[in-house]
Amino acid sequence: MSLKFIALSGTISVTENLYVYEADGKMVVVDCGVGFPDLEMPGVDLVIPDFSYIVKNKAKLAGIVVSQGHEDHIGALPYLLREVSAPIWSAPLVTEFLKEKFEDLGIKGVKINTFDPENSQFRVGPFVFTPFRVTHSVPDACGFAIDTPEGRVFHIPEHKMDQNPVVGKGTDIQKIKNLASGNILFLASDCLGANKPGYTGGERHLEDNLYNVAKNVREALLMTAISSNIGRFQQMVNVAVRLGRKVVFVGRSIQKKVEAAHRLGYIKYSRDQVISLEQSYDLPRNKVAYIVSGCYGQVGSSLYRIAEGKHERMEVLEGDMVIFSADPAPPYSKESEDYVIDKLIDMGVDVHYYDLNEGLYVSGHGGQEDIVELFNLTRPKYYIPIGGAVRFMHAYRKLVIRNGGEGKDVFILKPGDNVDFKGKSASLGQKISTKEILVHGLGIGDIGKVVLGDRTILGSEGFVVALIKVGKDRKLKGDPEIISRGFVFEKIEKALLRDAEKRLRFQIEKNGKVDKKAAQLEAKKYLEKFFFQKTGRRPMILPIFVEI
Repeated sequence: MSLKFIALSGTISVTENLYVYEADGKMVVVDCGVGFPDLEMPGVDLVIPDFSYIVKNKAKLAGIVVSQGHEDHIGALPYLLREVSAPIWSAPLVTEFLKEKFEDLGIKGVKINTFDPENSQFRVGPFVFTPFRVTHSVPDACGFAIDTPEGRVFHIPEHKMDQNPVVGKGTDIQKIKNLASGNILFLASDCLGANKPGYTGGERHLEDNLYNVAKNVREALLMTAISSNIGRFQQMVNVAVRLGRKVVFVGRSIQKKVEAAHRLGYIKYSRDQVISLEQSYDLPRNKVAYIVSGCYGQVGSSLYRIAEGKHERMEVLEGDMVIFSADPAPPYSKESEDYVIDKLIDMGVDVHYYDLNEGLYVSGHGGQEDIVELFNLTRPKYYIPIGGAVRFMHAYRKLVIRNGGEGKDVFILKPGDNVDFKGKSASLGQKISTKEILVHGLGIGDIGKVVLGDRTILGSEGFVVALIKVGKDRKLKGDPEIISRGFVFEKIEKALLRDAEKRLRFQIEKNGKVDKKAAQLEAKKYLEKFFFQKTGRRPMILPIFVEI
């Protein structure tokens, strides 16, 4: 017998969490999340983990266990479930999120087993899971004690020790302590806060901080946070009520999640306090607070489209206020968030964010002392940092050493890395090949860096088509015809392109009779150099030869 722990994703990045436990010819998946595109991924909607290993071994798959409801833990499940069939175990709020997601994407026939994080235990193949509550930025977040053929392990993807969260109950320290009473083989846990001294604070004070900023706006108020941060939305609703404003949730992801949380009692508001976007048109702008999706500037999100002036039903005006209550170092792309902030400021909007006011955000991830306390509660033989970039995993290792452990007992895993546990010993297994999978529209994984590079060039530099006519005698028939789109200002375009046509003809004809393949390469190379010298830009060049 042996136990294998596989990090298919969720290490070296904050998102795309996907872990696999294998024993006795069976495997269980824990979490299956997405990542989000940055500005260098034009046309990409989502980034998902590589499921190839799971699909190849789907006969072994006993089930999927979900730890919490953020998209970086559940967002890729619909894509996995198109390839495999397996039951799911999740806490009540996560179950509601999943039902909505599956219905939207047409995923049918999935059995979801809802567990009570405070008082339940369930078996998935040879693994017995005992969940317990942890404090995070979404209610019903859980960690697990997992009994395996090689002993008990703890899997705690995200946590902090805050005992008084805005919504729900805090981390169940006593239950963790009780579950750790025996010998613990390993702890796989959140490392994102491993380089931040102290404990991560609570969040109850944020409501007053938000209010003290928001009370100064005289026009429309917009607030934004991650779309599953139900506790933050409760605080934003409270702020709006204190200001005498009606609340509008903008963005389908926020609307669906808030409705699910409201049904379960995790967010409280009266029906007359929340109105639709259409209803807000009949009210003065200073009587409405909009809670909007897109706090990280995600391309295509509601806030991104508002900042671009491309939202179909909403706009911001000079004198409006936007408050970001989100991670100051987004897990997706700081560049995207900065882009949206700059666009809003350019429009005359009063923008408030963490760099200006640290009181607008508190992390859902534990700092160094939260992590060390978890070490002391569980006292594992081995450690596996998860859910963070390389620097955070190494900071986690330093904490283990500082707390009296040994660096060799900490496994820093990259995607596809895995550890074999047998007879209380541990060793790295053979790496599993993985790659980043990009989702765009109906396509999954069928574009790569070359296509993204082409899209980036087209979007920023434009393109040039050179139509070159060649006779049967393999000689040019007149000057090439060059057209462009999105390349240079119209007033200089005509003269520049005519000059390029004559120079290109001379360049091709000096080599004698035209060899199509060689001439294509020559035309591309020559025009790239010519246009860069003349304009400092590098448009995409597409030479087309026509035989006449």
